[in-house]
Amino acid sequence: MGIKSRYRALTNEAVEPLLQTKIIGRTLLLLEETPSTNTEALRLAQEGVPDGTTVVAERQTAGRGRLGRQWYSPPGENLYCSVLLRQTPPPDRVPEWLPWVPLTAAIAAAHALATLGKIPVSLKWPNDLLIETRKLGGVLCEAGGSGGSGGKGLFVVVGIGINVNITAGEFPEELSGQATSLAMETGVPVDRAMLLGSLLNHLEIWQGLLLAKGPRSIAGEYTSLSATLGQRVRAILASGETLEGRAEGIGPDGALQIRTDPSRADQGGARVVEVRDADVVHLR
Repeated sequence: MGIKSRYRALTNEAVEPLLQTKIIGRTLLLLEETPSTNTEALRLAQEGVPDGTTVVAERQTAGRGRLGRQWYSPPGENLYCSVLLRQTPPPDRVPEWLPWVPLTAAIAAAHALATLGKIPVSLKWPNDLLIETRKLGGVLCEAGGSGGSGGKGLFVVVGIGINVNITAGEFPEELSGQATSLAMETGVPVDRAMLLGSLLNHLEIWQGLLLAKGPRSIAGEYTSLSATLGQRVRAILASGETLEGRAEGIGPDGALQIRTDPSRADQGGARVVEVRDADVVHLR
């Protein structure tokens, strides 16, 4: 059998026995098609669905990545899911907690992938999943609610996309050589139901740790998985400004700390700059 015919279908009957969670995934909505699992989860959150509600789609017609990018979402091959988090820390802790939610989701995804075997997954800041230099998946988190960033009604939707059984020739030309999948890396098809169950289990563990103990409990693990720290990088800021230097650390609020090149007078010489909303490129 080929890759396409051997993996288990995403059904409630296939996924639910694999869950070890108390909250996440206990309300599980499996859709054949949706514009975006994040968009659907945000809509359902406003309607009052319970904490941990998880939306999964076989296909997205308008999947979204960071910085407004489109997420390539062919049917029946990959994993596209969004999880609603309603549990938040006290209002005074929200500003330090919120930026770490996507970073923590990336940690959870890396641990879930590790349960499938020796898959060398690393994290590109802030929340891309890499195998060597090729992108395997990513995280997109969006907050909502009527109470503002620290209000009682705050919730967060954690969207995760992972390339599972797509093959090299199926990627669009612009992604060829830049993206990869589990099947491409291992040479065998991957059970998406098993991956989803593991992902939701690890997500509850790591997000629970972040909520209970704060970013300091997570930072060391993120650092150990990082493919960005220690690398020369180019950061393209939302303003269009470009910074080049070496990625040195992760700030308390999840910012990437870059020591700029001393030879670049236009950057103000050698200094440490914290970037929070940027497209980061690893330089060789």
